[in-house]
Amino acid sequence: MPIEYTHGLINCSRESLVDQLRQTIKPSRFEHVLRVESTALSLAEKLDADLETVSVVALMHDFAKEMPADSMLELALKFWPNEELKLANDNIWHGPAAAQLCKDQFGCNNQSMLNAIAGHTIGWFEMDQLAKILYMADYIEPGRNFKGVEKARQLTNESLDKACEFKMTETIKYLIKQRVIIFPGTIDIYNAWIEQKMFSEERI
Repeated sequence: MPIEYTHGLINCSRESLVDQLRQTIKPSRFEHVLRVESTALSLAEKLDADLETVSVVALMHDFAKEMPADSMLELALKFWPNEELKLANDNIWHGPAAAQLCKDQFGCNNQSMLNAIAGHTIGWFEMDQLAKILYMADYIEPGRNFKGVEKARQLTNESLDKACEFKMTETIKYLIKQRVIIFPGTIDIYNAWIEQKMFSEERI
């Protein structure tokens, strides 16, 4: 049963958000988003995370995916003023663009939520539990079918951190195999993840 929005995280109900989403993206992507929400909520229940917060970021994560490229880039740069974004494409832009839309159009000022939306594809700097939940839910939702997805699902059930590192590593390996230019921010985020992990291990 869909949850009710009562925390005032955004300026509309879940029903209204779903209706706007349905009108904004194509049916196949809309179904993907609902599967991501369901997957993310399952993880949230297991990890005792706030369900409403998780629902909002899951439903918002692909909200900008089908915008015109110039508008998407403009929004992405507004959220993440990184000039190197201009060298990337909509696979990178749509996350930060959706985060900015969530702020401008839906009145969200929760930085944790905005960062989770922005980083759902390539991760984000200093990812918190919410960011990790969305990052993996988008990767392992039931409609995904790629080599390694079962391992990703298994790791997600065992350890969210191990799963996130697996996704980051596999994504970079895939891009190298495809012989494409890797957006520098992807490497920066991976390096930040490793640095954070090393710092945590030093404190143990």
